[in-house]
Amino acid sequence: MQSHTIKRKTENKKKKTVGRGGTRGKTSGRGTKGQNARAGRKKRPEIRDIIKKLPKLRGRGKNSNKPIELKARATVSLEAISAIFKDGAIVSPETLFTNKLIKKSGGMFPAVKILSDGDIAKKITVIDCTASKTAIDKIEKAGGSVK
Repeated sequence: MQSHTIKRKTENKKKKTVGRGGTRGKTSGRGTKGQNARAGRKKRPEIRDIIKKLPKLRGRGKNSNKPIELKARATVSLEAISAIFKDGAIVSPETLFTNKLIKKSGGMFPAVKILSDGDIAKKITVIDCTASKTAIDKIEKAGGSVK
């Protein structure tokens, strides 16, 4: 072992650079002159203005208090049902569609509500349809049922 081959156990520590630019020199990576070169500059990032102009797409919007459940889209009167269906028939969205009382929307049967317009004397069974209170009363009075 000779004196020129001896190595330290730990390497030399690097000097800490001061926050005034350190090794960058002259403009310290800040470009030249003006507000951009000063400390504490208060320029808005351009992307922030772009973001602020974009519409907000969050939640269910201003109608957030309204329920999500489907509303009855197709309405059928008792008068129309009594004109087409026979005694003991089953009334459902499928049978209403086949008798052309309702139309499909988006390839699916819409939610159907039966209204109490007119009278009914036939015994029918209503399945998968909502009905108004008076319509239910009229159907049950005629001997039918609503499920």
